[in-house]
Amino acid sequence: MPAKSVNDIVALCKRRGFIFTGSEIYGGLGGAYDYGPYGVELMRNIRNAWWNAMIYARNDIEGLDAALISNRLMWKYSGHEGSFSDPLVECKKCGARMRQDKMKDQTKCDNCGSTDLTEPRAYQLMMGLSIGAMADGAINAYLRPETATTTYVNFKNVLDSKPHKLPFGIAQIGKAFRNEISPRGFVFRMREFEQAEMQYFVNPSDDEKYFEYWKNERLAWWINVLGIPAEKLRFLPHEKLAHYAKAAVDIEYAFPDGFDEVEGVHNRQDFDLGSHTKAQNEFKLSAKVLENKDSTTKLSYSDAQTGENFVPYVIETAMGVNRAMLAIMIEAYDEEDLGDGKSRTVLKLKPWLSPVKAAVIPLVRNVPEIVDLSNKLVDDLRKLAIGRIELENSGNIGKNYRRHDEIGTPVCITVDHQTLEDGTVTLRYRDTMDQVRVKTDEVPQKLLEIVKQ
Repeated sequence: MPAKSVNDIVALCKRRGFIFTGSEIYGGLGGAYDYGPYGVELMRNIRNAWWNAMIYARNDIEGLDAALISNRLMWKYSGHEGSFSDPLVECKKCGARMRQDKMKDQTKCDNCGSTDLTEPRAYQLMMGLSIGAMADGAINAYLRPETATTTYVNFKNVLDSKPHKLPFGIAQIGKAFRNEISPRGFVFRMREFEQAEMQYFVNPSDDEKYFEYWKNERLAWWINVLGIPAEKLRFLPHEKLAHYAKAAVDIEYAFPDGFDEVEGVHNRQDFDLGSHTKAQNEFKLSAKVLENKDSTTKLSYSDAQTGENFVPYVIETAMGVNRAMLAIMIEAYDEEDLGDGKSRTVLKLKPWLSPVKAAVIPLVRNVPEIVDLSNKLVDDLRKLAIGRIELENSGNIGKNYRRHDEIGTPVCITVDHQTLEDGTVTLRYRDTMDQVRVKTDEVPQKLLEIVKQ
């Protein structure tokens, strides 16, 4: 059964090298985590699955990788500098600071229960930077708080270099930074996190159709690709819409402490492209860049067939990659009673998601022929280019199996004395613990079949 608590995942992540506390030897830093040897593999597999669905499986979406550091003016004109904030409340008794809209009881301190609280004030979420020799400490750039805005300002660049008819999209996956008041839930809410966002540009007359289309597409991806059970997911429409939105819905997963957001789908109308079009002209006029004050720079679309020129509407899909990893691990986590006082923890990941695709284990480490055959098998399996293949030569066979159960390795391959006699090895399957012997030269094909599951 899935993890009963996020603490189960926290312990597994530290023990098996998925996620570590950032700056741990210096006391850590709230909302910052480091991804270990197996965490980076699982994250990479999630990214690849999303990229494949958005880019490689379609003809109408292009990829982008924009800079993490952006000119301050971009965030000023997008509206983030003035309005991208959370309501901050401070307890006068214990000094705890809390995000008001996330408090358990907005009349009491979450930390000590005191009712002596300050009035809420706006707390800027963006992380400002002072860059360049002449900056003199003044904020002139920001670490991006999202990938979406850096997509909008590149709309014309992408369209000019890779023309598309509407509808078409631009997808980005990468880091974003927010100065969260109270990071929480392990990697659920962090100050440095990873987003996978796609902006789909449509004719305004088609916006409702594509909003429904992308709602269904994204929910189906969580179920069919990541393997999250449909009953663990739900849509939650926004009761109060942001100023830019015509419609918005969250895809929520049933975490151990309740449903919470893992992805959002939003109809942003023409707010973003329209705002940056207006801002460009204001900026250029103020900078005296334009000689003709009537000239404009439009982030718009011209329909070659109708001659119509308009600012497209945007349907946005925005997934938290770290949250996806957390949901996947919670769902895959299992503790099994094996009888006779024995038990095991196993991560029943889809094989293609598993950080390690196979582990080759020489049963006897002091027999050179067995070690040599193990090394050769590892080399052969690595040529398949399907992901990480490990030579596990660190302990007894039982401990090796348990270690790879916790990592989520779908199959362990044991080389032993019988291998020297008849050329067979043992395949031990993670989920069932069944063991079968197969010819060594059959192993690559067997592994390919396993990883496709």
